[in-house]
Amino acid sequence: MIKVTVIYGHPTDSAVFENYYTNNHLPIAAKMTGHKKLELTKFLSAADSGKPFYYRMAEFWYANLETMQKAMSSQEGQATACDLSNFATGGATLLVGEVG
Repeated sequence: MIKVTVIYGHPTDSAVFENYYTNNHLPIAAKMTGHKKLELTKFLSAADSGKPFYYRMAEFWYANLETMQKAMSSQEGQATACDLSNFATGGATLLVGEVG
């Protein structure tokens, strides 16, 4: 399996981030197809109970690299990627990895 991970840095305004993420970005991302699983995480704390280094994470699991590439290069995938600049004021890092 192939996993695409999006890690979000802390936004300048978490309330604005959460509003946009929930009401705008997630509906755009929901139009993407081909993934077997989607998991969204909002970090609460670091292991030492301090502030976590990252704010949020989104993970998409795909059966194989070709399916992932098709989803990411689709109109919906491109719209999702282009939307990041509209709300991810803390930055967003995208990683692709093989699970297992």
